[in-house]
Amino acid sequence: MNPFQIFFLCFLAVPFFEIYVLLKMGSMIGAFPTVILVVFTAVLGAWMLRQQGFATWQRLQAGLAKGQPPVLEMIEGPILLVGGALLLTPGFFTDILGFLCLIPMTRRKMAIYFIEKNLVMAASGNPFKRSPTKSGNIIEGEFKKDDD
Repeated sequence: MNPFQIFFLCFLAVPFFEIYVLLKMGSMIGAFPTVILVVFTAVLGAWMLRQQGFATWQRLQAGLAKGQPPVLEMIEGPILLVGGALLLTPGFFTDILGFLCLIPMTRRKMAIYFIEKNLVMAASGNPFKRSPTKSGNIIEGEFKKDDD
């Protein structure tokens, strides 16, 4: 199954699952507390997104000031955006996924996973992994072009 099919399946399945969970939660604690809980998680998520976004930005600036490449921070930024979008989406399942994206420890583990599994590629190739030549040997040399 290709990634587009998986994304499409999730795009269809998640709303049905969210509605089911919202209905179950509403029948357990009532409709008004369920709505209050959904609004509370959205507000809490927006506050956490702001706080974690500023913290990531400060780490990025501090790393650049020290001359270090901001690899993790550059990957954590999009993870924060996805987490914020998930938290603003009504529902409890997406809220759990959104909070996982905003918690610094889990966000850092996600970023490291993306780097290690080569899911993040630079435009000129993969900067995190050196690939050998066909024979496995690197041959160094010089050449000179003769003008005719």
